[in-house]
This record gives sequence, structure tokens and C-alpha cells, in this order.
Amino acid sequence: MGIMIPFLDEKVNSVIHEFIPAERANHYMPSLKAGSIMKVDCFEVDRCSSMYKIIHHPFLICFISPTIIDEVITGTPEINLQS
Repeated sequence: MGIMIPFLDEKVNSVIHEFIPAERANHYMPSLKAGSIMKVDCFEVDRCSSMYKIIHHPFLICFISPTIIDEVITGTPEINLQS
């Protein structure tokens, strides 16, 4: 169990599945805000199991204990709303 979130990768204009394990959810929940642009550092990339796939991307981002997320306030990228 955990939290599944679709992330928009603005560099390649695609959406990637993101997973926060249940044991880390309380740590990251205060930092996650709807509509915010976040910078994520120190994460793992894994193959996305077809059983839990919410998007068509073959990989997912996994938050691990050293993962850091920060809201981007200045210099935010332009996001194609059709994505």
C-alpha cells in the first residue's frame, strides 16, 4: 500500500507514475500540494508493474528514505496543459 501520483516530466512532455510507500507517506504528505510544481531529488526508478499501472509509461519513480521534494516557486517551467 502507498500513494500513487502521476508526475509530469516537462523535459520530455510525458507523464510518469510515482509511488510513495505507506511507511513514508506521512513524511511527504505535508509537502505535496495539488497544482504545485515540485522538484524531486534522490529517488529510484523501477519498472511499472502492469497490475498497478495507472498510466502507459513503462517506469515509475519510487520515493526512498533520502528522497527530497521541494516546491518550485521561481523559474517554473511552462507546462503544456494538454499533457
